[in-house]
Amino acid sequence: MNANWEGAQTRIEAAKELLAQSVDSLKGTPNLEIALRVYGHQSPITATYQDCNDTKLEIPFGADNYDKVKYRIKSIVAKGTTPIARSLEAAAEDFPDQNSRNIIILITDGLEACDNDPCVIAKKLKDKGVKVTPFVIGLGMDLSYLDKFNCIGEYADAETKDAFRNVLKNVVNKALVNTTVQINLNDIYKNPKETDVTMFLYEAGTKNLKYTFVHTLNRYGNPDTLIIDPAMKYDLVVNTLPMIEKKNIILKKNVHNTIIVDAPQGYIKPRFVNATKQYPLEIRVMQSTNPATINVQKVNTTGKYIVGKYDLEILTLPRTYTTVDVTQSSTINIDIQAPGSFTYKTSTAVIAQVFVIRESGNMEWVCNLDDTLLNGGFQLQPGNYRLVYRQKSLKSSSYTIEKNFRIYSNKTTTLTF
Repeated sequence: MNANWEGAQTRIEAAKELLAQSVDSLKGTPNLEIALRVYGHQSPITATYQDCNDTKLEIPFGADNYDKVKYRIKSIVAKGTTPIARSLEAAAEDFPDQNSRNIIILITDGLEACDNDPCVIAKKLKDKGVKVTPFVIGLGMDLSYLDKFNCIGEYADAETKDAFRNVLKNVVNKALVNTTVQINLNDIYKNPKETDVTMFLYEAGTKNLKYTFVHTLNRYGNPDTLIIDPAMKYDLVVNTLPMIEKKNIILKKNVHNTIIVDAPQGYIKPRFVNATKQYPLEIRVMQSTNPATINVQKVNTTGKYIVGKYDLEILTLPRTYTTVDVTQSSTINIDIQAPGSFTYKTSTAVIAQVFVIRESGNMEWVCNLDDTLLNGGFQLQPGNYRLVYRQKSLKSSSYTIEKNFRIYSNKTTTLTF
């Protein structure tokens, strides 16, 4: 705990500061008593000795003892070992009433350092019928050790001081405000496996944004548990593509609530099949039932969309259109031929348009040449084209000239006229 944390404070100093602030915030909470047990603060650890009994109830449970706890926190010095198991076992006996809702918040920056197994102690407490809910907060620990605490209780890691502030607040809220929420983003099989999307919770019927969360699955693969005020109704917006709304959500107080949203998703990936270099290209994505653009996606990226049919406008020259059917967890690849370059040079200004010649023989407009420039160019899809032009200074349509040309992927075609 004496290691520097972000260069400004040691872990113990940061923990003492934020823990004291948290104690302050608890003042006035009805039916609440707190206590303080500390370990590794009485006997210095040496090269040949560590005191595995160095755990002490510094401030017992009592009404309105917040200032006593804060005062003792300030004077604690970290100098000993880490007897987590013995401290956990002793803490379970600290509670004056085993029928109350008893909570332990264990703060540590290390693993068990003595000869006892915290998992064995946790099982012993459970077998004895001791009603204790442990929360473990790990300060700046190697995340590979997370599973070591699974058997004790709910674990949260805090790699920075700000993260510890947020984690401590969340743990205290979970301990005291027994109204929790999980938001299930269900796939097509009704399993809550969709995740990694921003969610907004508004006061129902308003634009008063109350909560913003990035949905996540915890390390067990379940939707994360959230603390939300149950005193109002909510409108939920899930920012999938397209977004999903669920209105007038009512939360039940003092229980765990589950909000279910059907959000099955799959993927669209536009890609060049034969490009020899990078070509900037975008795809306009629309629902087949709605012409409004829901996303503009770059080629060679993967976009995630709600399951269903989509119309794509690929912003090639000429435009390419296709319809795709997005299915659960599958990737639809959109194969695009790499363009070629069309460049032109002219000795005088021209009025000119480029047309693509389809296999049917029909001609479709592609683009206009800038009549103020004597040279320029475009990226065109492979195919047969016709340039139709006349000199700008000539005022008779009879001076119209046509030139056919062909475009090949990754090659340059130049016309001089």
